[in-house]
Amino acid sequence: MIYAISDIHGCYEKYVEMLKKIDLGDNDRLYVLGDVIDRGADGIKILREMKKDSRVVPLIGNHESMALGLMRSLLTMSIEELKEKRPKAFFAWMINGGKPTLLDFAVLDEKEKSEIISYIDSFMIYANVGAGGREFHLSHTLPPYDPDIDIHDVSYLEFIWGEPDYDMIYDENTLFITGHTPTGFIDPEYDGKIYIKYNHIAIDCGAVFDNGRLGCICLDTMEEFYV
Repeated sequence: MIYAISDIHGCYEKYVEMLKKIDLGDNDRLYVLGDVIDRGADGIKILREMKKDSRVVPLIGNHESMALGLMRSLLTMSIEELKEKRPKAFFAWMINGGKPTLLDFAVLDEKEKSEIISYIDSFMIYANVGAGGREFHLSHTLPPYDPDIDIHDVSYLEFIWGEPDYDMIYDENTLFITGHTPTGFIDPEYDGKIYIKYNHIAIDCGAVFDNGRLGCICLDTMEEFYV
């Protein structure tokens, strides 16, 4: 079976509970569509778990993208030096919930810092997957709809910062699975639930927020799971 989740945002207990709930087998795959870190307390802890689990296929989100360059700088700088020398990037990360990730990363030894950086650097931008007789495109987010542009020809940044048009069908033959935007912001009726309309499957159910949930979908069966 093939599963997808997104926007775990440091919610380690929810992540572990979800793995138990879907009963991830040795031959199963779990696509994680970015934003593993920030906001919640245990993003680094989740990355450690993912890194040693060959069943997990990570895709990059905007939070990993924001963090990556600053993590590289922390190989040679202290936090105070980072604030001074890269203030714009540093404060942008902090405003977007980066503090718990920063503090946990900063106390790692040099070897593990380098391993975490290399792991994030290996994250895919998007994946195209066939399952259950359907074709899926998986990415953290999507660019706005443009019928004249092939979705795979847009810039890298559109797959991590883009704002999809959820009321437009991008491709009649493909289902687009994304995170990034909590589903309640797309349509209040889907607050805390997976949004499925117009060939979009939005799976950021706001796990890190009060009353939010971690959502997961099985691509083979379209069954939804929540923690």
